[in-house]
Amino acid sequence: MLKQLFYLPWWFFLARVLGQKRPLQTVLFVSNICNLRCKHCAESGHAGGISRTYEELSAEMEYAYGLGSRFIDFEGGEPTIWRDGAYDLNDLLALAKKIGFYSCTVTTNAQLPIDWLKADSIWVSLDGVGKYHDLIRGKGAFARLEKNIAQSHHPRLSVNMAINRLNAPSVLETIEYAKTNPAIKQISLNFHTPYAGTEHMALSWNERVRLLDTIIDYKRRGYPIMNSVSGLKLMKTNDFPKDCWVSNFILADGTRLAECAGKTAGVCDECGFCMAGEMRSVLTLKPDTILAGLKLRLSGK
Repeated sequence: MLKQLFYLPWWFFLARVLGQKRPLQTVLFVSNICNLRCKHCAESGHAGGISRTYEELSAEMEYAYGLGSRFIDFEGGEPTIWRDGAYDLNDLLALAKKIGFYSCTVTTNAQLPIDWLKADSIWVSLDGVGKYHDLIRGKGAFARLEKNIAQSHHPRLSVNMAINRLNAPSVLETIEYAKTNPAIKQISLNFHTPYAGTEHMALSWNERVRLLDTIIDYKRRGYPIMNSVSGLKLMKTNDFPKDCWVSNFILADGTRLAECAGKTAGVCDECGFCMAGEMRSVLTLKPDTILAGLKLRLSGK
């Protein structure tokens, strides 16, 4: 905890005063193999694509730590199905801590039991309640998710919703569900970014703005929404400098990106990843965003 308390202001000084673009978080894709076929997904390697070895992922973590990253998120594909011989995801989590990362997160679809994960926090992809989730992820996906998060008993399990044309009617219901479900700590809300082949899933800009106004209202009313009001307001226009270098990305094929893949894909102007607004709000010293970030980063297990 003390290391984090000292490192975060030092990182901010380097970024804001000296202009050094050092990542604070690394998103590490351990494979692109998945156990679902989600309608919004632009990833094609579900059935038998790439899975990195333990040694390769160890080298990637050392590289990221050397850049200055101190928080790491393991993603896929579906990261919980990753194996390399006797190694499983907990071995990667333990290695990340040994290297020096302050906090380790796993982002999962929760289609398999997750009570064995030793992550500091777990983010579960939730695309709506009941039929809305299943409409995107397949029949029975919501029931499996609900069962596995209830049985996880993890104190820092949260859900993430990417809002699109199919699940937009379930946004408010999903926020209510996150509030009333004792297994869920908070909810993060994003919008579908129209990567090639998925453009039809994106909301119109007017629909997005209307939903953002409603989400801001729910946030102000005390609902457990991770996004800050300042960050959400920025996403209404998307007209702000993107500071997405705050997170670096290491893809399943070994590609190392200093910023989100959306920049390479040319979709930044239509970005729905609300963390872009959070990053900008942190660097422009918005108090509510800084408090939300500290709560996310500094709270214990």
